[in-house]
Amino acid sequence: MIRALILTHRWLSIPLGPLFALWFATGIVMHFVPFPAQTESERFAGLLPLDLTASLRSPAEAVLASGIDRPSRIRLWQRADGAVYVISAADRNAAIHADTLAAADVTAPDLALSIARLTAHQRGFVTNGAAVAARDDYDQWTVPDRFDAHRPLTRIALNDADETELYVSSRTGEVVLDTTGFERRWNYLGSVIHWIYPTVLRKDWSAWNVTVWWLSLAAVIAAVTGALLGPLRLRLRKARLGSRYRGWHLWHHWAGLVCTQFVLTWMVSGWLSMDHGRLFATGHLTPSENASFTGAPDWTQLSAAPLAAGSGEVREIEWFAFGGRLHRRTRRALSQQQISVLDGSAWRVTGRFLQPAEINAVTARLRPDCARSIEVEPGDDYPFSSDVPGAPIHRVICGDTWYHVDSASGALLERLDPSRRAYRWLYQALHTLDFPALLAHATLRTVLIIGLCAAGFAFSLTGLVIGWRRLRVLGVAARRNG
Repeated sequence: MIRALILTHRWLSIPLGPLFALWFATGIVMHFVPFPAQTESERFAGLLPLDLTASLRSPAEAVLASGIDRPSRIRLWQRADGAVYVISAADRNAAIHADTLAAADVTAPDLALSIARLTAHQRGFVTNGAAVAARDDYDQWTVPDRFDAHRPLTRIALNDADETELYVSSRTGEVVLDTTGFERRWNYLGSVIHWIYPTVLRKDWSAWNVTVWWLSLAAVIAAVTGALLGPLRLRLRKARLGSRYRGWHLWHHWAGLVCTQFVLTWMVSGWLSMDHGRLFATGHLTPSENASFTGAPDWTQLSAAPLAAGSGEVREIEWFAFGGRLHRRTRRALSQQQISVLDGSAWRVTGRFLQPAEINAVTARLRPDCARSIEVEPGDDYPFSSDVPGAPIHRVICGDTWYHVDSASGALLERLDPSRRAYRWLYQALHTLDFPALLAHATLRTVLIIGLCAAGFAFSLTGLVIGWRRLRVLGVAARRNG
């Protein structure tokens, strides 16, 4: 039994040893420089004021022109070439010019450049040297699936001091990502290695998913066999516990005993990051649940209703369905918005956010055992936050299943059943140390992450030395026999 454990641990750890070391080292980098992503505040900062004095067609006409039968949301925003409706559905997006109802795809590089320049100018970037750098379906920073609805993307290099690059969607014309030279360089030393994210592999999600899942599982087995061997290879001599090894093996043995709990939990939780519904729930709503929340709105009601009301500069208007009723979200600043509900042919203002009574009325039709919604407080064990500062997240508990509603947008953020709640602790908490107590003490959490990853890296180096020596011995023996 022990011999089998030794052989399994040895011949898994030798090829995987470099990956162990890289995972620990890149984990430190990722804590400080995450994978490039555009935040909602960055996106909103780049929006131009809407010209509502122009002759614009109605949202209902835009839906009809898009050919999308069941949209989930409609947005109106100002682009370099005029106002544009973006009609979103579960499987695709469509952009329609708000004045002519013509398709508003962005195929011309010059148009993508104009959009990027105006967006960058709104955000305070220097745009004098902006130029089209490439137009591709994939590059290293646009491999995630969230960009599938926008491919191909035009990459615009601003050629500024920060080496900023913007990515313009060919489907909607929106700037969907920005990166800097600093982010790109550090991510080659961080996320790209940690997630095994080379473009050639990651652009095929299925191939990447299977590859990383099996590599992670092999790493878990290597860690588990090592954790079992650690205590078994101790021996009692003169009433004192000691190791059976010497030299680098001794260092590896003792370091493993010290690091076992962290290494094992980190490897298992890292493997669970690739679960994707294999063992745990995904958090996605079922079709029936989604239908209960959104209902079956009549989008043709938007044919005659005015686009917006009130005073002040409008940056974006969004229409969405909640509980079968059409809502309008008028946004003037990131945290300044107004939500209205369509009553007959008139819009009735309900406030900045969806009200608890409206959320409760919708969830009451979802399941008979749904309790009244409660706000998710800071420091909650299952933290959620809105993209809009100060907007409450409402938790609705229906039996053993929890639903989280963003009151700013009416979006259903996640479905937490017992399986998904367990996943929150077994993956997120154990892998990133986002325990509520540590989240409240950011410096302590950072010190722990750096310290634990550094210890794991040092432990991995001892394994690399042992593995290298083992391979050298085998190489010498092979040459002698040859």
